Amino acid sequence: MLYNCSNCDAQFPKWQGRCSECGQWGTVTLGNDSKTGASTAAADIISLNDASLKEGFTRLQTGLEEIDRVFGGGIVSGSLTLLAGEPGIGKSTLVAQIADRIASKAEIIYASGEESLPQVALRLERLGCDIARFKFISDTDIEKIAAAADKANPKLVIIDSIQTVHTSTVAGEAGGLNQIRAVAVRCLEVAKRRNIAFIIIGHITKDGTVAGPKSLEHLVDTVLYLEQETARGYQLLRASKNRFGSTNELGIFEMTGQGFVTVKNPSSIFLENEQSRSSGSVISCIVEGTRPFLVEIQALVTKTVFGYPVRKASGLDLNRLQVLAAVINKRTKINLNAQDIIVNVVGGLRIDDPGIDAAVAAAIISSALDKPVKKDTLVLGEIGLGGEIRPITQRNLRVKEAAKLGLKKTIEAKDLSDLIAQLF
Repeated sequence: MLYNCSNCDAQFPKWQGRCSECGQWGTVTLGNDSKTGASTAAADIISLNDASLKEGFTRLQTGLEEIDRVFGGGIVSGSLTLLAGEPGIGKSTLVAQIADRIASKAEIIYASGEESLPQVALRLERLGCDIARFKFISDTDIEKIAAAADKANPKLVIIDSIQTVHTSTVAGEAGGLNQIRAVAVRCLEVAKRRNIAFIIIGHITKDGTVAGPKSLEHLVDTVLYLEQETARGYQLLRASKNRFGSTNELGIFEMTGQGFVTVKNPSSIFLENEQSRSSGSVISCIVEGTRPFLVEIQALVTKTVFGYPVRKASGLDLNRLQVLAAVINKRTKINLNAQDIIVNVVGGLRIDDPGIDAAVAAAIISSALDKPVKKDTLVLGEIGLGGEIRPITQRNLRVKEAAKLGLKKTIEAKDLSDLIAQLF
């Protein structure tokens, strides 16, 4: 016999007035001790050869290239998608534009517990959406929303947001951990049974501590995060989980008065319009999913004023920077033992691609020798501990993207000595 907390779902062998996990009073109750007997009917066993694998497997395409790419080609029917992000970043605007595109082809239901009907209509009109195609539900009871979806059988249901929706089958107030889980499970059940695509919106704080997105990632089919690129204010749409597509795709948008606008040339936002001819600036190319991005790596090498040299990185893993600095110091004649090294990725992009190792090393060497690298030069390669530079994946894709922006020379050196010889 176990006692469960209705707020955090913690379990205890005996009753207690206050939950020792979440600190709430009066939430510990006797759990349901349901037993499975011999009278339980066995589940049907189905051979995959007896069913059509493609039956009901269709994608709802929005016509917005960036969104369809992140979804893996469109929203899969019968899937449950969680769109998470900080409050005010534009999640409701994004789903409104998705709904408007799909509503032109199939019926959709928009359920909002945060805004009234006039408020939603006003926002949709501002975004240029055709409100006549929208079916709106102003209710926070998931059972009523599910019943309406069963009756109307739309292609897409949007719930904005899951923190405002509740169910009477679970104790607790809306937004609690158990409530959010129960609502998500109810949406998942309707989605799979009726082959309806669901998109639920979840709010998170900067540290992701609010109950919701983090506790639902294992339940849903797709998890999308809408982030803001800090340097220029662009919105980035990433998939951290996708059962029907890649998780490496990245969508880039610009927020305007008419909603999100696709950035046609994303490489340009991570490059300075007038790249400085000063030393320590090198251009490289990364690949996010199937999309290449040109990025500018800046490095500053200066004599340390303390006993221990400083290593700082913005947009790059600090441990990787320390490894590259040690390799340069060991495999070349450049002494970095008494030099501070600061590396920055222009545009605020966070990079984990090892293909920029050579560019980071080139920027450090350029700054240390105070020799600028030509503006039309692309540097590619992964550096090993022996100072060798290895070839990278999707090389042709990166070079082709560089050629579009006028970069004429590509440096793919064999080792650090060869890199220095080709740079200057």
